[in-house]
This record gives sequence, structure tokens and C-alpha cells, in this order.
Amino acid sequence: MGFRLANIGGRAALVQGDSYFDLETLGAGNFGPDPMAAIARFDELSALATGIDAAVPTGSIAGADIGPPVPRPQKCFAVGLNYQAHADEGGMEVPAVPLVFTKFPSCLVGPDANVELRSDGVDYEGELVVVIGRGGKDIARADAWNHVAGLTIGQDISDRPAQFAAAPPHFDLAKSFDTFGPTGPVLVSIDQFENRDNLRIVTEVNGEIRQDDTTASLIFDVPALISYLSRITTLVPGDVIFTGTPEGIGAAQLKFLADGDVITTTIEGIGTMTNRCVRVSDYIEATD
Repeated sequence: MGFRLANIGGRAALVQGDSYFDLETLGAGNFGPDPMAAIARFDELSALATGIDAAVPTGSIAGADIGPPVPRPQKCFAVGLNYQAHADEGGMEVPAVPLVFTKFPSCLVGPDANVELRSDGVDYEGELVVVIGRGGKDIARADAWNHVAGLTIGQDISDRPAQFAAAPPHFDLAKSFDTFGPTGPVLVSIDQFENRDNLRIVTEVNGEIRQDDTTASLIFDVPALISYLSRITTLVPGDVIFTGTPEGIGAAQLKFLADGDVITTTIEGIGTMTNRCVRVSDYIEATD
């Protein structure tokens, strides 16, 4: 049957339709409330979800306090230039191996959280996010999907002035401002997808479609990324991988985010995130 896991008010919950079911209650104490612990036991969640029709919902998703489905990952990876058209729009060559950087886990927020702008050059980057459920080292490509707890949506928000304030660029800092990692709304097990390798991803700003592609266009697909990363560092349950963004970023069109803008990010089979932009200050002031 598969599962859809959410973080509701800091507690793990399974989602069906418009309702959510507190995991600790649904599991009769066999699960605790921590979403991170649930991810580490992802292979047990599908079995629990089979009996969800007979359970009483805890509440409605509408108006619920939905946090990031992976609130405290040990490692948060992101991949640059992983769509050919995106590399082309930036005039960049596609790397021979995945171009990996990190986002600080502290930047992760929920699917309806505000994005706080601190310059006039903040950009959006809608992405498929992979969540590791079974850790490992030197994982073979052929076995990589067996290590995935599920998939979710992410926005790799980027402050371009901060990114290019030095040479080489500050990818990690510029993409790790507080609130620069909206994720959610749910973590979806891979057996819920008809074709896990070909999911449509759309990013809109104020209703205007800016990005529209499918994950079939990934240069380094999910198994390739997992295999590559696991040869360098041991992956553990809850590690997240932002897999890269399609063409259509703001920098290529000189359409940066502004106060009041609304970013809507949708991936088929997962759902939609809606994030409002709020200009709070200018980060350069802190360096004076």
C-alpha cells in the first residue's frame, strides 16, 4: 500500500486523503512521535498504513501545523547543474561527476513557511528531494532505491549576491540562510509512484510558471547520486538529497524574488508547497 508521512506539530503522522493519523496513536505505542525515528523504520510504515481505513483520524490536514517531513537530518546534500537545460541557461558545462554541495539542516522549514529575503537577488529552485531510510556505505546503483525511505518536494532557495560574493562561490552559505529549505508537505514511499524516475516538477511564482520539467531529465539520477555519495560518506537514515533544479531559475531571467511573492512548487504524486516571500533585512548590514 505504501505510506505518506508528515510532520504535524513536530509529531510523526500518516496521511490519507485530507486526514492525518498520529503515528504513536495509530501504532498503539509501537512507534514514538519523532518523525526521524519513523523514517529509520520506513519499511514498517507501509504495513501500518494498511489498517488505516479502520482508524479514527487525528485531524484534518487543512490548517494543520505541517513541518518539514525530515526535521533534523544528519546530512543535507544538494546537487548543482543536474539538468542539461539548466546548465545551458547558465552557460555552464555539465560536470563529469555530480556537483555536490551542502545545505545546513537548520535552513529546513515546512511546506507553507515564509521565505525570508535578505537581498534583492534571492532565487527559487524547485527540486525533487530524496530521503534515505536505510543507511549504507558503497551502495551499488542497482540497490540504491532499496535505501530510499521516500520522496518529497524541496525549494533550494539561493541568495545570489551572497553566493557570488567570493571566488569560488559560496554555494553552502548562500543556500543555507534560515528558511532557505522549504520541504514537504509529505514524504511519499516509492511504491506510491507509477514511475518513480519520471515525475513532473513545476515551480510558479505568483501564478506564472517558471520551471516545468520531469525528473527523467536528471543527468545523474537518484541511484547514481546515492551510489556516488555513499562511496565518500556513510549515509544514514534521514539524510536528504536535493537532486537539482530544472531550467527557468530567476537569475537566468532577471526575475528575482521580492517581498510578497508567492512560490508554488508541485511534484506529481507528492503534492504542493506554497511559500510566501517576506523581506526582513539586508544580510550585508551584519558585516559592517
